[in-house]
Amino acid sequence: MSAHRIPLAGVIGAPVAHSRSPRLFAHWLETLGIEGHYAPLHVEPDDFEQVVRALPRMGFRGANVTLPHKIAALGIADQVSDRAARIGAANTLTFRDDGIHADNTDGHGFISNLRQSAPGWAAADGPAVVLGAGGAARAVLDALIEAGAPEIRLANRTRARAEALAEAFGPAIRVIDWAETAPALDGAATVVNTTSLGMQGADPFDLDLSALPASALATDIVYTPLDTPMLIAARDRGCRTVDGLGMLLHQAVPGFARWFGATPQVTEATRAAVLG
Repeated sequence: MSAHRIPLAGVIGAPVAHSRSPRLFAHWLETLGIEGHYAPLHVEPDDFEQVVRALPRMGFRGANVTLPHKIAALGIADQVSDRAARIGAANTLTFRDDGIHADNTDGHGFISNLRQSAPGWAAADGPAVVLGAGGAARAVLDALIEAGAPEIRLANRTRARAEALAEAFGPAIRVIDWAETAPALDGAATVVNTTSLGMQGADPFDLDLSALPASALATDIVYTPLDTPMLIAARDRGCRTVDGLGMLLHQAVPGFARWFGATPQVTEATRAAVLG
């Protein structure tokens, strides 16, 4: 008779001490009365594959993956979801009898956050403007296209990176020069900041939002600070705004459901528990 094993999961990164995921999972485990543990795992890039392959033997059912391991996570997987393949990175690994399954739930978290926090919003409402062309932007672009955005105006300080994304994601993407971002906001229904501009310790957010319609929705995936300069400027124009914390919370739901067998809800109590 095999001994009972308490289900384990964790978040792998370097660094990882700043992650809010352990606090989030502890809240859900306690709220749902589930026996289990979720640990922060600091793993250097050279050790990543060896550590991940050892986790199932220690009772781990899966792991979230954060910087700098998201591309490496995709490379060691035996099965890769369609959305992880499109995005080119994985943030969720699930350990099954047939191997390591990789997924990317960032886009799911992004869309779920907007739908919960801004009832009535739809990607199909009109053009979207996306700022930035990094890994998070890839997930946002994929999610907006899948949700029906008719056009996405993509701006990045390095135009070549934006053009590479446009080539990867197809004709829905129209690249605009960073210097032309302000007028490109005219007529936009959604604007998304995926850059670090306005984040604590980063360069200030100084983009002119005067052309952004008051009917638009503005969201910033940064959540430190929670109320970013971009959100404040958009709200001053009368726009609805959605902060980035909900994206973090919603992207964690699929992994929790796979590893611990229950689907948690993202509520105000969840936000309060994560913020401490």
